[in-house]
Amino acid sequence: MKAIIHSGQSGLEGLQYTDSTSRTPKSGEVQIQLKSAGINHRDLFIMAGRTFQDTPLILGSDGAGVIVAIGEGVDGLTVGDEITIHPTLGWEHAAEVPIVPDIVGGPTDGTLAQYITLPARNALPKPSHLSWAEAGVLSLSALTAYRALFTRGGLKQGEHILIPGIGGGVATYALLMAVAAGAKVTVTSRSETKRKEALRLGATRALDSNADWSLQNDLEPVDMILDSIGQAMFPKYFDIIRPGGRIVMYGASSGDDLNIPIRSIFFPQVSLLGTSMGSREEFVQMLQWVEQHDLHPVIDGIYPLQDTAKAFERMEKGEQFGNLAILME
Repeated sequence: MKAIIHSGQSGLEGLQYTDSTSRTPKSGEVQIQLKSAGINHRDLFIMAGRTFQDTPLILGSDGAGVIVAIGEGVDGLTVGDEITIHPTLGWEHAAEVPIVPDIVGGPTDGTLAQYITLPARNALPKPSHLSWAEAGVLSLSALTAYRALFTRGGLKQGEHILIPGIGGGVATYALLMAVAAGAKVTVTSRSETKRKEALRLGATRALDSNADWSLQNDLEPVDMILDSIGQAMFPKYFDIIRPGGRIVMYGASSGDDLNIPIRSIFFPQVSLLGTSMGSREEFVQMLQWVEQHDLHPVIDGIYPLQDTAKAFERMEKGEQFGNLAILME
């Protein structure tokens, strides 16, 4: 089969479009012929941390395709089933939180290939209303957004949520889900184009990330902030969060270190909540939620497998709005 393999050096320079071997499914596993896949910032982080000494790795955590082979002991799945891949391995229930869950695409080989073999528990029915490109970008970002908003954040209809740094996959899914849930959504971006696109998708307001939000006299205090940025934005949140509000953190794109204003947390009783990826239980709930609300992912661009490096270059430059899809054919 053809695959995108990372080997030999760190970063995008280590990407290779080359031949690889598809593994026959063992007991409890299925083999999937992938129709589509997606890429995430997680892939960039993995590539940045790898060296020439590391074993070659097929990247990619998002994918959708058709089951072509089934190992012993698998019930409820048949050859020909159209499926979407649940990306976290061995995490069954939302309340059983692993510190760092294993994910398809690192440590195991991922979805940027024509075939993948993985546990049958990680193959769930593809939402029927989605195209292959849409289903292929659903896995990791939509799951992360769902857990952050609903399992951890407890978002309710009528609440006001702030999503800083709109444009990436998780933030874009969070916008779509929050709007569908009946929340009021404010987003931020340095890009006027991205702010306009967010408004088109249902955001109530779009702010310049560099603006002084405390001067926005007509900005209603927010009940919840979905933070993937960290230190570069964190101090600004306390100008606009409502007493009793919560900050749900799922990333740290500007760095891990935080100078936290402690009194700004305990006096207004603000909650800080961490979240990451999601369980199989939540993946099933997310798929059902997507179908019930007829939600379609935002696709920024579609690339053939051999041009995956170009998709990663666009992501690395921060140019995307939505998800970047990879088609195998």
